[in-house]
Amino acid sequence: MSLPAGLEAQLPALQIVVPLMAALIAALLRHPRWAWWPATIAGFASCAIALLLAKSAARGEVTIYALGGWIAPFGIEYRIDALNALVLVIINFASLFALVHARRSVAAEIRPERIHWLYCAWMLCLTGLAGMTITGDAFNVFVFLEISSLASYILVASGPKRDALLASFRYLIPGSIGATFFLIGLGLLYMQTGTLNMADIAQRIGEGGTDRTIAAGALFVVIGIGVKAAIFPLHAWLPSAYEQAPSSVAAFLAGASTKVSLYVLMRFIFDIFGIDLAFGALDIDLLLMVLAIASVVAGSLVAVQQEEVKRLLAWSSIAQIGYMTLGMALGNPAGIAASALHLFNHALMKVALFLAIGNFVYRTGSSALGSLVGAGRGMPWTMAAFVVAGMSLVGVPLTAGFVSKWYLLAAALERDLWPIALLILVSSVVAAIYLWRVASAAYEPAPADSPAATIVEAPWTMLAPLLLLALANLWFGVDPSPVLRLAEQAAVQLSVPFESAEIIAPSPLSDTN
Repeated sequence: MSLPAGLEAQLPALQIVVPLMAALIAALLRHPRWAWWPATIAGFASCAIALLLAKSAARGEVTIYALGGWIAPFGIEYRIDALNALVLVIINFASLFALVHARRSVAAEIRPERIHWLYCAWMLCLTGLAGMTITGDAFNVFVFLEISSLASYILVASGPKRDALLASFRYLIPGSIGATFFLIGLGLLYMQTGTLNMADIAQRIGEGGTDRTIAAGALFVVIGIGVKAAIFPLHAWLPSAYEQAPSSVAAFLAGASTKVSLYVLMRFIFDIFGIDLAFGALDIDLLLMVLAIASVVAGSLVAVQQEEVKRLLAWSSIAQIGYMTLGMALGNPAGIAASALHLFNHALMKVALFLAIGNFVYRTGSSALGSLVGAGRGMPWTMAAFVVAGMSLVGVPLTAGFVSKWYLLAAALERDLWPIALLILVSSVVAAIYLWRVASAAYEPAPADSPAATIVEAPWTMLAPLLLLALANLWFGVDPSPVLRLAEQAAVQLSVPFESAEIIAPSPLSDTN
């Protein structure tokens, strides 16, 4: 695909502008059916932009865009390399698949007068997540973090039950605390370095050494982002938020929100603070290792006890977040690549799982385990996709989840951490147990008085994105090379100084000189 040179140079800015304009249009249309169209069209456009940026990043190029023509540190720059190009692909495709599903599911779950506001908030959330991903300015990360967070609170509160408001409030309080910690950390870093540009912060920390202010700033940043990423024990907001949000919204948030927070954490640790400060002076690797293990253990053990399937999947996400954090904590290239790879693979499997449950909710009106008894017989395609995505979550060979878990096992064994490798295997067995509970209930004969006794398959607009995601879980399990190339390239780039990246795309300012 070829684009005019001028348009191609503006792709980083369009990644933000397109969903932002869609949010405005959706709000102005004020129609439950029409509002879906600008959001979905923007979703397709954003996916195309993300793929074009990822194509350049896969060649090892780093694209830098000076916003408004003002070169950093005087202006804000957007910076796209292999890692955030991969994250852009994740969040945009998670949004798109969930949006296609949402056309029917949202109309069935929330009142018509709220639907256009939901799509407005959805696009604002996507704008914030994309901005957090591509910006090269630390304060700009905070600005986009607040945009995505405020929109997320609205999305969760729009759920069909009254408990959705309480879930949104439980999300808002720790979210605000996490954002405050992050902002305090940025203030401490700015006080010592005199800049908010990420590349300049990294350079000045490297040249000036570590003092107490820098160390305190680093810890505040890690804790603040840890809340947003739902790393145990900073996870309390996540289960109720995913359970009470509309099904397609839960799929979008599960596939995109925590992934961006983990990306920001990875960026700050490896690119800005550096291994010497983060893992040497501050022992952040040890902290992350302990929290990652706790996330895997707690998430797995609590998930196996749940009777509400959306809540079960939420606790499963906490365990999977532990895997991604574990890859960061290992600190070796294999661990970084495994963490980046699992960001992508977990989005594939978890968006599919939530969309499948959304199909069941559409037909039965509930995601409780008891209401799914017999549903798999009347909705065979939905249940087949759920089983495939569940196999990927467990890490069955020839699925996407197996590839990232294999890399994570290899990274742990490279560090001679046999207990960690054993934990990964045991937690996969536990995942198989709680997913088997869902599958076995769905395939049981339905009682005669149950809604599942006369259930029929979901509409094709809800089924199509789910089946595509199920096929993607199999495809990337057989041929993971496109994503693996970006993940390995990201591991290489994170091992070199942030400020040494080459500028590939000219900034608007360079065109005027």
